[in-house]
Amino acid sequence: MIDLTLMQDRLERSVELARGQNVIIPTYAQQKDPTGIPESIKKDLADIGLWDIAPRNLFRITWRNEPVAKGGGFGDVNFIEFPPSLTGVNARIIALVGKWFPTGAHKVGAAYSCLVPRLVTGQFDPTTQKAVWPSTGNYCRGGAYDSALLGCESIAILPEGMSQERFDWLAKVAGETIKTPGSESNVKEIFDKCKELRESGQDLMIFNQFDEFGNYLWHYEVTGHAMQAVLEKELGSGVYRGLALTTGSAGTIASGDYLKQLFPASKIVASEALQCPTMLENGFGAHRIEGIGDKHIPWVHNVKNTDMVVAIDDNAVVNLARLFNEESGRRHLVASGVPESFVAQLDLLGFSGIANLLSAIKMAKHYDMGPEDVILTVLTDSMELYGSRLEEMHAEFGAYKDTDAAADHARYLTGERPDNLLELSEQDRRRIHNLKYFTWVEQQGKTYDEIQAQWHDPAYWTGVQDQAPEIDSLIDEFNARVGLLN
Repeated sequence: MIDLTLMQDRLERSVELARGQNVIIPTYAQQKDPTGIPESIKKDLADIGLWDIAPRNLFRITWRNEPVAKGGGFGDVNFIEFPPSLTGVNARIIALVGKWFPTGAHKVGAAYSCLVPRLVTGQFDPTTQKAVWPSTGNYCRGGAYDSALLGCESIAILPEGMSQERFDWLAKVAGETIKTPGSESNVKEIFDKCKELRESGQDLMIFNQFDEFGNYLWHYEVTGHAMQAVLEKELGSGVYRGLALTTGSAGTIASGDYLKQLFPASKIVASEALQCPTMLENGFGAHRIEGIGDKHIPWVHNVKNTDMVVAIDDNAVVNLARLFNEESGRRHLVASGVPESFVAQLDLLGFSGIANLLSAIKMAKHYDMGPEDVILTVLTDSMELYGSRLEEMHAEFGAYKDTDAAADHARYLTGERPDNLLELSEQDRRRIHNLKYFTWVEQQGKTYDEIQAQWHDPAYWTGVQDQAPEIDSLIDEFNARVGLLN
């Protein structure tokens, strides 16, 4: 459960800060359905850019933003459907689009959901405490952004091997950026830095996406309902078969818990990098699929609800990034029969989005799905955050030629096979769940009773799922005390 204990002295200081910063807090209900946002706020947003450090942009933490860079309103959920001419499978693969969030990635929502319960209860005092955001990339960007809107100090932590775009942007927004050794798979080093900060004597609060249930709740509540809206619009006479997602912090995959309650026969497929197959083989290693840290099982991953694990070759991801974005690659795809209008949208897929697409293709091939079968996935961010990676590949491998495009298309897309995957038995699920022990009980202070409750007590998860209305009430009370809605 998310702790909602009130601390009135700190809460009053937070209220005063919010009033001074012109901050109004949106509810989960408004993020699910922006029609409930006051007209005065919608009017304010007409002159604000999507990435602007402007408090009203808190209300743009939703899947329903108009897909424009400035002044947009709200509408349907942003999504795309991949044509079979690209995927090579008959199943319908539909992806929610994360580009149209502030910061260009949906992780800003998870960060918001970790921060706000602590803010509106007074547990976090933004007038005295620094907000610490440990991450493999986009989450710390979202946390630094949310902190900037509140006017509080922030510390962003991410591996030194992440794309330069992330560091350039954080230099302008975060109070401090700490680079930890390694790349996406080096999460332990991030946790070690958090421990060092706790022991430093600084007044701070660490919002760890890997164990914060605000992360889980935002995706269960907001992303889950967004997916439901897409299915209501697009499913027709088809059959929703499940979703396929890289796990990362395992926040987004909580949307599968919501959909499985609506569609009990649906599947949840969790994927990871083949070069670091933690769920598949209890493995280790390093990989290049930015944003999906490995070598541990996140505390907020409801493993008992996961049906299959899939490993994606990071070579496929980085080479498809070139195929999707280089001129010769796009030209080849059009010549191969992919609609030119769709090829023009392929920059909506960042590295983890490409991995999610490949996971969905593996799922469709494994289950031999047909044109009536629908799979959902998510494009966490876009190539806007990976331009430097394309430049690095140009420098290392040279120009991307027509022959490169043909080879990558055949090998990594139409040639994707249903291998390196495992349908989970109960014993498999228990094995993966038990891996949490080494990170969370031995290293991070969780208890044996807690890890047992996650496995044996369904109320452990439903209890969190039921907290959104209570948190919304606290948000309404907070806004009333701030007084700006009047």
